Amino acid sequence: MSENSHTATSPTITRHEHLAGQVIGRHRHSFHQLVYVSTGVVAVQTGEASWVASSTQAMWIPADTWHQHRVYGPTRVHTIGFAPDDAPLSTATPTVVSVEPLLRELLMARSDPGLSAPESDRLQAVVRDRLRRSHVQPLTLPTPQDPRLVRACGLAAENLAELRTVTWLARQSGVGERTLSRLFRTEFGMTYPQWRTLTRVFHAMIQLAEGATVTETGRRCGWATTSAFIDTFTRTTGRTPGSYRAAACGTARHPRS
Repeated sequence: MSENSHTATSPTITRHEHLAGQVIGRHRHSFHQLVYVSTGVVAVQTGEASWVASSTQAMWIPADTWHQHRVYGPTRVHTIGFAPDDAPLSTATPTVVSVEPLLRELLMARSDPGLSAPESDRLQAVVRDRLRRSHVQPLTLPTPQDPRLVRACGLAAENLAELRTVTWLARQSGVGERTLSRLFRTEFGMTYPQWRTLTRVFHAMIQLAEGATVTETGRRCGWATTSAFIDTFTRTTGRTPGSYRAAACGTARHPRS
């Protein structure tokens, strides 16, 4: 897909393979879209935030939302379009929703290019019903806007294995420590340590999808011990890094992939 911004106008249903690291450039749809990966991991970014989803989640993107995708690991992507007046979810902002086994099978079946029109309509109706029952997973990494916060977040994220305190970040960013702490709270609604933990989990999800071991990932993302990494990752995402890695790399025990 071209890197040029563009707008898609008609709801589409697609299924395609992506190579690791492939980017789908900035675009938007006049329809709602659900993006699901049966293998691999997809990261979705808008101007306000970033999200990561693997095979146990799907990314809901409301109509007219500018966004771009990047996949990690060999990835199979299924996209399901919904007309603007036929949204199964009421949220007006992008969000990650849980995908239980039945919904997983429905999404893969719905994206089959060989479906007849009656089959498509029936599956779409069931997908819509199951989505309404899905649990929203509010794992969102906000994008900084204030230039001082942009610099501080960039410095913190460039080497997650090294603990960079808010004092150090403030000094490197040319801003007072109290001011920087306030920026984290006002823009993100969280403290710097909370933001750093969330950022490390996001990067860990990507590392695991690319095949890094649990121990390697924990070390690269700044956890002192593997057990501490497993505990934090599990509390944040609702699953262990080992099971997340298996699903993202396509080695989980699903009925089909």
